Amino acid sequence: MPRPSRQSWIVPVERGLRLAVRLQPGAAKTALVGLVTGADGREMLAARVTAPPEGGRANAALIAALAKTWRLPKGAFEIVSGRADRNKTLLVAGDPAALQAKLGAWMRDREAAGRHGRER
Repeated sequence: MPRPSRQSWIVPVERGLRLAVRLQPGAAKTALVGLVTGADGREMLAARVTAPPEGGRANAALIAALAKTWRLPKGAFEIVSGRADRNKTLLVAGDPAALQAKLGAWMRDREAAGRHGRER
């Protein structure tokens, strides 16, 4: 079976982008960790939040972290599936091409910073 592309966690849709996210609530630190491959072979963005999963607090913390990191309004994010699950699908509203360029640049910057850190 072919390996999914690095950006398979990002799918352009009419209203924006659909994102696959794997969330770890109750973590020691809030962070967007990078890409992980799920049991189904699909790549997802791994995220950790300090908030507990009760009462939607972890979901709210995830949206706040994504909005802050990518400099987008919180209102642009909607959890469309997986509200009570660790694996989530989010919709990010906006121009799909512009959003995909922004998230692609963020991923390239993360990867470059990781390579720089290992070279030191």
